[in-house]
Amino acid sequence: MTQTPETETLRSVDQLDPKQFIIIKGAKVHNLKGIDVAIPRNKLVVLTGLSGSGKSSLAFDTLFAEGQRMYVESLSSYARQFLGRMEKPEVEYIKGVSPAIAIEQKVSTRNPRSTVGTSTEIYDYLKLLFARIGTTYSPVSGREVRKDTVTDVVNFMYEFEAGQRVMVMAPLRIREDRTLAYELNILLQKGYTRIVAYGGRDASQQVLQIEDVLAAGEENTETLSSSNLEILVDRGTVLYDDNGQPDEDNQYRFSDSVQTAFNEGDGTCRVDIVGKESRVFSDKFELDGIAFEEPSVNLFTFNNPYGACRRCDGFGKVLGIDPDLVIPDKNLSVFEGAIAPWRSEKMSEEFLRPLLRNGIRFDFPIHRPYKDLTPAEQELLWTGNKYFDGLNSFFDFVESQTFKVQYRVMLSRYRGKTTCPECRGSRLRKDASYVRVGGKSITDLVLMPITKVTTFFHELELPENQQQVANRILVEIRNRLDYMERVGLGYLTLNRLTNTLSGGEYQRIKLATSLGSALVGSMYILDEPSIGLHPRDTQRLVSVLESLRDMGNTVIVVEHEEEVMRSADQLIDIGPDAGSLGGHLVFQGTWEEIAEGNANVSTPSPDAPRPLPSHTLDFLTGRETVPVPTFRRKATNFIELKGARENNLKGVDVRIPLNTLTVVTGVSGSGKSTLIRKVLYPALMRQKGDAAEEAGKYDSLEGSIDRIASIEMIDQNPIGKSSRSNPVTYIKAYDYLRQVMADQQVSKARGYKPSHFSFNVDGGRCEVCQGEGEVKIEMQFMADIYLKCEGCGGKRFKQEILEVTLQDKNVSDILDMTVDEAIAFFRKIDSKMADKLQPLQDVGLGYIGLGQSANTLSGGEAQRVKLASFLGKGNPNKGSTLFIFDEPTTGLHFHDIRKLLSAINALVDQGDSVLIIEHNMEVIKSADHIIDLGPEGGETGGYVTFTGTPEEMAKLPTGENYTADYLRGKV
Repeated sequence: MTQTPETETLRSVDQLDPKQFIIIKGAKVHNLKGIDVAIPRNKLVVLTGLSGSGKSSLAFDTLFAEGQRMYVESLSSYARQFLGRMEKPEVEYIKGVSPAIAIEQKVSTRNPRSTVGTSTEIYDYLKLLFARIGTTYSPVSGREVRKDTVTDVVNFMYEFEAGQRVMVMAPLRIREDRTLAYELNILLQKGYTRIVAYGGRDASQQVLQIEDVLAAGEENTETLSSSNLEILVDRGTVLYDDNGQPDEDNQYRFSDSVQTAFNEGDGTCRVDIVGKESRVFSDKFELDGIAFEEPSVNLFTFNNPYGACRRCDGFGKVLGIDPDLVIPDKNLSVFEGAIAPWRSEKMSEEFLRPLLRNGIRFDFPIHRPYKDLTPAEQELLWTGNKYFDGLNSFFDFVESQTFKVQYRVMLSRYRGKTTCPECRGSRLRKDASYVRVGGKSITDLVLMPITKVTTFFHELELPENQQQVANRILVEIRNRLDYMERVGLGYLTLNRLTNTLSGGEYQRIKLATSLGSALVGSMYILDEPSIGLHPRDTQRLVSVLESLRDMGNTVIVVEHEEEVMRSADQLIDIGPDAGSLGGHLVFQGTWEEIAEGNANVSTPSPDAPRPLPSHTLDFLTGRETVPVPTFRRKATNFIELKGARENNLKGVDVRIPLNTLTVVTGVSGSGKSTLIRKVLYPALMRQKGDAAEEAGKYDSLEGSIDRIASIEMIDQNPIGKSSRSNPVTYIKAYDYLRQVMADQQVSKARGYKPSHFSFNVDGGRCEVCQGEGEVKIEMQFMADIYLKCEGCGGKRFKQEILEVTLQDKNVSDILDMTVDEAIAFFRKIDSKMADKLQPLQDVGLGYIGLGQSANTLSGGEAQRVKLASFLGKGNPNKGSTLFIFDEPTTGLHFHDIRKLLSAINALVDQGDSVLIIEHNMEVIKSADHIIDLGPEGGETGGYVTFTGTPEEMAKLPTGENYTADYLRGKV
C-alpha cells in the first residue's frame, strides 16, 4: 500500500510515516468528531468547509496549539512552570508536527508608531543601508558633505612634483579671556616657533618668528590681532623615492604634521603649495557653514528621540492650519469668497481687498475657481507678495492676537491634524533627508508606493566600493519588496500606519515578512489570506504560498476562495454542516480527482455510516450555486458625493442609489474603503449631526439625504472590547434569558434577581475569574496564556447559581449551547427566546456558542452578529436606514453566502438601503447596482471605472475592466 492519505487509508493513519505526514488521530476539539487526518508534509493543503464546520478547530486549536505547546516545552523553566496547566488539545496523538507559525487576520497592533516599513523589517534594512553608504548633500549648495582625512590631505600634497615646497598651518584661535601674547607664550612652550599672518593691512602672507613678535611688545601683538593668524606647524618639500613612489619618511612626517594641525586647529588645517595653490581642509562633517550629522542608524530611527522629527515627535502629524477648512469649497473663486476666514467685513477689508485690487498687477486670476488655479497660484495665496499679505501672514497675525477670545475661536475653527510640514509625514528629523542613496533620500522612499520603491532598488547602480558594503543589505531589501508586490500590496507606502490596514492586508504583510525570513521545515497555518483581495490578485497570492511550500515548508490554508482551492496540492473538506452537524472529514483528495468525478466522499467515523454530502464539492462541480436575482431593483432616490479626493481618489463624483443593494468593487488599493469609510460615512454622519471622525476631502454631499434616518457601519471590528462580551448579550437576548432564570422556583425561593445570572456584575458570578471563565497568565517575552479558571472550572458562575435549572439545563449549560441547539431547546419551552436567537441562525451563525467570548469571533463573524442585531425587532429606524458593510463574506463558504444574501435582501425589502464593499463575485452578481473603482491600485487607482447593473458590466469588452472579466462567467 502506497503512503498516500487516500480515502481508503485514512482510517489507518497509524501506518503512515510521520516524516512524510503530519498525523492527527482522534481529534475531538470543539465539534470535531474524533477525526483522523494525515496532512502531507511540504505541500500546499487547503482546509475548507462551511463556517463553523470545524476547520479552524483542526488548524488552529489542534495543530497550532500542539505546535505552540511543544515550542514552549523547549523553553526555560519559567515558561515550563505553566505547562502543567496548559491543556493539550483533545486528541489521541499528533505526530510529525513541525515548528508552527500561525498567520491570522487580526491587526494585533494599535501602536501609532508601527508602520508597514517597520512591520516588514524593510525599514530596518533601509536604515542600515543609508547609515552605511548614504551620502550627505548640503541643502545650500547641493555639494557633497564629507570629512577630510589625514590621507586626503597628504594625497593632495603628493599631486605635485618632487621639490615642491609645502606649508602646513592650523588656525590660531585666541581663547576667551586670553591675550594674543598669552597664546603665543603657550605655543612657544609647545615647541612651535613661527606663526603666519595674512589679511590685515597688508593682504600678503607673512611668516613671523613668535619670539620676535613677543619681543616687539604689546603694541605689535595688538596690531596682529586684527589679522588672520595661523600656526606654522611644518614646512617641507615633496620627495619621491627612486621608483617614483612617495618617500616613506617624508610621507610619515607630513601625516604627523597634518594630524597635529587638525588637533591645534579644532579640526581645520590649511595646506599652502607655495606659489601655486592654497586649500583648507576640515575633519569635521561641515559645509556651507552648517555642521551636519554623520549618517548613523539612529539618525534614521523615528522611534528614537535622536532621529525623530523635532516638530511632530516622530508621529508625522501636527495640529496646524488645515487648508481644507480654510478653503472649504474649491469651486468658488477668490472673488466669490473661497477663502473662508476672509469673508467677514473686517478681514475682507484688511486682507482680501488688497488682493482683489492688485491681482491684475501680478496677473492673478481672481475670478477663476480655486480648483482651476495652478499649484504656483494656489501657493501664492498662502505666501503673499509685496502687494498683499498671504494666508500664512494672516494666521501669524491671528496667533499674535489670541489673548482676545474671538481670535482664539477663529483659530480653532481652521485648525486640524495636518501632515507635519517639516518631515512631510515621514516622522524623521529634517537633516535625515539630506542623506541620499542613488539620488533618493529615505524620506522620498518611505513616501513612495512600494511598486515604485521596488523599481528604484532593482535599477539602483552603485560604485564598486559601495556595492561591496551594501550588497547583502540590498539582497534583503529587494527580496522583501518583491514579496510585498507578490502578495498584492504594491500600492501601500512604507510609511503607512499598521493600525490603518485591514485584516487581510495585515495578514499578507505578515506573510511577506515570513517569506523574507526564509524559514525552512516549518508549518505555516494561514487564516483566509485571500480576504480583501480582488480575484485578479488572488493568483499572485497563490504563487507566494507556493514559494513558501517550495522553500520546504508545509503550508496549511483555511480558505473558501475557489482560486486557492484549485491551486492546492490537497483539499480537505470538513463538514458536512456547521456546529454539531459538522466536525467530520467529508473529503480529502486532489483537484484532479474532483474534476474527474472520482471525488468519493469519505465515511470517516463510526457514527457516520453513510457517505456524507459535501457542499464544497457541490459548489465546485456546479451542482449547487448562488442564484442570480430574477430582477434588479430600480432606484428613484440617490445621494451624490462630489469631488472625493482623499488618499488616492482623483476628485471622483459618485451617485449612490437608495432602497437598493449597491456593491462597491475594484482591485485591492483602488480606493473603495477610502471612498466609503473615510469620506462618505463620516460626511453623512456629520450631516445628520452625529459626532464622527473627520471626513476625508470632498466638495459636496447632495441628494435625498433626508430619506436616511440613520447610518449603520457594520464592519469587522470586535462586537465588544471586554472578553465577557458575547453574541447573546450583543443581540439583547441575554436580558430575557436572565429574567427567565430568575423566574424559576429555586431562584424565587433563594431571592435571586436577574443580576445574579450576569457575569458582568458581582453577585452570582465566580469571583476568582470575575465571570471570565479563564485566568490570564502574563508571560515575559511571549504572548499571554489564558488558562481555565480553577475556581469555577470555566463555568463563570458560583456553584449555588448553577443549581438553578431550566429543563435540567443551568445558565452555564445554556451559554455553552450553539445557536442551533439553543433554538431547538427553546422552541419547545419558550418561543420568545427562540425568536430572539433566530436572526443569528438566519445570517449563518447557527454554529457559534451563545456565550462564546467576543474575542474568539473572527472579523466576519463579528460583522454578522451586528447584522443579526438589526434583523431582530430592535431597529427603530426600520425602512430608512443606510447599512454599510465592509466585506461581509469574510470567512463565509458559498453555502453561507446564500444565507447572508437572503438576510441582506431582507433589509432592502423592508425599505432600507445597503451599500457593500466587496470582492466576492457571488455578492457582486447579486447587486442591483455596481460602482467599480480602479483601474489599478494605489496611485494608478482612484477613478470610477464603471457604474451600472451586473448585466451591463458583463458586456464590457474583455480586458477593459478586471471585475467585469471575472463577473462575465457568473451572470
